[in-house]
Amino acid sequence: MLEICCPFCGRRNESEFSYGGPAAMRRPERPEDLSAEDWVEYLTVPSNPLGPVLEHWWHARGCGAWITVRRDTGTHEIKPDSDDA
Repeated sequence: MLEICCPFCGRRNESEFSYGGPAAMRRPERPEDLSAEDWVEYLTVPSNPLGPVLEHWWHARGCGAWITVRRDTGTHEIKPDSDDA
């Protein structure tokens, strides 16, 4: 089980949060040029790199804040998206 640090509530179990997706996902520059198959891929097949990634998480069963965390996909270690936090 992951432990996520909410800046308002402190460390909480991941069961209080809902995953909001990758923080660095960029919208296509010319979406009108994408085929239906390309849209499906963009919306449903996220990249899954090994190592640190930025992710959005919603504290759904807590204060309701959206937070960005840095999670290592190899170790699942989670750190706030800030070196001073």
